[in-house]
Amino acid sequence: MPAFTFRQYQPRGLEIIDTTLRDGSQTPLLHDHYKYFLTTEDKVEIVQALILYGVKFIELFSPNVSPREAEDFQAVRQTRDGMIMQKGYTFLLAHVRAHPDDVAAAIKAGADGLNFYIGTSEVSRTHKHGKSLSDIITSSRKLLEDVRGNHPELVLRFSGEDAFRTSEADLFRVYDELAPLVDRFGTPDTVGVATPTGVAARVRALRKNYPNVELEGHFHEDRGFSLINALEATRAGMRYMNTTLLGVAERSGITSMTALLYNLFIDKEYDKLEGYQLHGSYPINVLMADKMRKLIPSREPVSLTNRTHTAGVHAKAVVNDASTYEAHPLDQFGVTESEILLGPLSGWNIIHYYLKEISGFEIDEATAKLIAAKFKEAVYGIHFNGKLSPSELLFNMAEQDFGLRRVIVPEEFQGAVVQKMNDSSKGEDVGEVRHATGVILRSKHS
Repeated sequence: MPAFTFRQYQPRGLEIIDTTLRDGSQTPLLHDHYKYFLTTEDKVEIVQALILYGVKFIELFSPNVSPREAEDFQAVRQTRDGMIMQKGYTFLLAHVRAHPDDVAAAIKAGADGLNFYIGTSEVSRTHKHGKSLSDIITSSRKLLEDVRGNHPELVLRFSGEDAFRTSEADLFRVYDELAPLVDRFGTPDTVGVATPTGVAARVRALRKNYPNVELEGHFHEDRGFSLINALEATRAGMRYMNTTLLGVAERSGITSMTALLYNLFIDKEYDKLEGYQLHGSYPINVLMADKMRKLIPSREPVSLTNRTHTAGVHAKAVVNDASTYEAHPLDQFGVTESEILLGPLSGWNIIHYYLKEISGFEIDEATAKLIAAKFKEAVYGIHFNGKLSPSELLFNMAEQDFGLRRVIVPEEFQGAVVQKMNDSSKGEDVGEVRHATGVILRSKHS
């Protein structure tokens, strides 16, 4: 028996059960760049980041899935053990079929808990495993009784897979029999059919029927409802929530961890944020995006994209006061800069600001308007030749066509501006100019 068990743990208002290394590993996005799987090194880095962030429950595959997953389980466990003195205990949960082989492999590997699942919907019973509800109850109860009797320290969850296509009567028929044996009941929206109102109603009914059993949610994005369903579930009394970094998972994914915490913060539900290092939200998203060989998705709220502006009207307003188009507290989630992209939608105000305040050219507003008109006409052509970035085009116009010269900045003020004018063909940003105020002006090849 481990030195610390779940019986000694005092759950927080919201407990994230991160399943990046399980459901996240099933994302089709891994195939886009021919990566196919997370390496052992990837998993170790992700686990380290999750533990530092404050996640106390991490779900892994059953070691029975493959020899590689069994090896990775031990690597993750070793990483977790090495961080206990620094960050306290983190529970490793094995996602197991209600099948003795999965259970035995997970227990042998040293899992802290078992996340049992079996399909309870009619479609699952008919086309997946062929068991009746009576069969599910009998076999699951026997298995849970054996585990509970022989391994009382383990955390046990049971989920009726495809719970939201399982009638309430059928789900409760199964859960009534298993309630004395488990710590949590899962309510997985396995195929993303649930709606916010339906989730709230189902959670309230479960909470009423099983007041002594915690509830766990798992909401898929097939209809685009995973985040709002998770929010509704937490507000209806669900303490445990499955999430992944960036929301990656099977098909369209599940709830994003940072998106969920971000929205709870905005809505001032601070009791659900205890113990999470929110300022690390953007860095952990960047880490995961790097592992996926992708940018942070544009729909992820905790991202620099959510502070990136293109239209001239927006750019001018943000330079004057960022709050005009940035209403939410992303700074507290690690996004401390704003970004303005130069391009065909840029107005003369941002051209003037970019050339004078950021790049140090001597220019008046009248000249900026002339340059902007010419720039807007010419910038459409650079998409096709790929030789110039918008910023390079703008500099050429300013210097060659309008004869502008840069102001020589006194040495004591030179540290207020950092410029990066790298070649994008070498995999670096093009035309990034970082102002002391935290506004980045950047131009990119399309």
